[in-house]
Amino acid sequence: MTRDLADFPRPVLAALAAAERLLTRRAGATVVLADPEDLGGSERSVVARARVARNPFSLPRTLVVKHYLGEPAADRPNPFHFEVASCQLFTALPADARPSPVLIAHDPQARLLVMEDLGRSSTLADTLFGTDPVDARRCLLSWARALGRMQAATAGRENDFGALLRRLGEKARRDPIADEARAALAGVPGLVGEMLGVSLPAGAELEARETAKLLGGTRYRAFSPSDTCPDNNLVTSRGVRFVDFEWGCFRDVALDAAYFRVPFPACESSFTLPDGLADAMLEAWRNEIATVWPDLDDPELLGRRLLDAQVLWVWLCTWWLLPRARNGDVRLGTDPGRSPLVSAALTDYWQRLAPAAAAAGRPATAELAGSMADALVRRFGHEGEKAGLPLYPAFRGSA
Repeated sequence: MTRDLADFPRPVLAALAAAERLLTRRAGATVVLADPEDLGGSERSVVARARVARNPFSLPRTLVVKHYLGEPAADRPNPFHFEVASCQLFTALPADARPSPVLIAHDPQARLLVMEDLGRSSTLADTLFGTDPVDARRCLLSWARALGRMQAATAGRENDFGALLRRLGEKARRDPIADEARAALAGVPGLVGEMLGVSLPAGAELEARETAKLLGGTRYRAFSPSDTCPDNNLVTSRGVRFVDFEWGCFRDVALDAAYFRVPFPACESSFTLPDGLADAMLEAWRNEIATVWPDLDDPELLGRRLLDAQVLWVWLCTWWLLPRARNGDVRLGTDPGRSPLVSAALTDYWQRLAPAAAAAGRPATAELAGSMADALVRRFGHEGEKAGLPLYPAFRGSA
């Protein structure tokens, strides 16, 4: 039964009205959208699905509308511009290499996008918090392959992305985490000394600072959505598709591939994977990027780069998350069923880093990682999840 439009929030109705005006201008005849469905969005935007009730040209039966609210900060890049440029870049790719919905229309003045509807798909988060371990494993491998395909398809297209951004009025196209990562490399020693009483072993800071090379112009650069948390990945009949490109950028592929080792670092739904699954995801990803960067098939070269990325993410997550627990432990997100404690996440990240660094011949990093894990347990307690992260719920019954 069709719901009365009065039942819908005003921002959703405003987004649909703006989309009707945009599509009508393009068509030269009236387009009417009906039966809106609020898809959530964020504090910055409204996202809604709508049926095309009056269609003077060949529009799909349903569309997704994303309407940015308010004005962007004057001193920050405009996330609307980055999302439009990202979608334009992907829309120009062949259909079998396209990792996202097709961009149908956009309006810079209204800060509005009209996109292909990928259907009533569940998210990767829904699968990981479900009950089927086989389905969860399949979706994670699909996500890893999709990430590799996206990187392979966009390798060498950084100048194209820059040109699209310039047409929208943006001059910079930097990785949004680059400055914060450099701040973390400078600030973490003081932070952990103050909050946890940890002193860095000789050489640990130098080993960490070496990882900053991933933030520069390496030869392994490709597009990254920057935010590939599980709720920003849709599980469709054509595999996993990425959504939300407000911080889209080009950066070293190892920074996203390190998500296999540090599952979804600092995401609200950051839990752990069963033994062996991260290696299977890495192999699925590597099979997709091997034709573009065949030298990354060398386990030693790839291992060094992934460890660099892992170290960088652990330091950055510590810089982001530890201050939030200054006055007591808190969760990464608002949903206690889908969000771990900050101390649990950080303990797990450092615990995983210790053996990886030791095996790679980075003793100072391994020593620091062990000290950090111990200090976090002392500060925040040993009981329950505070000692580390549990598996994603889908895998708990099969563990």
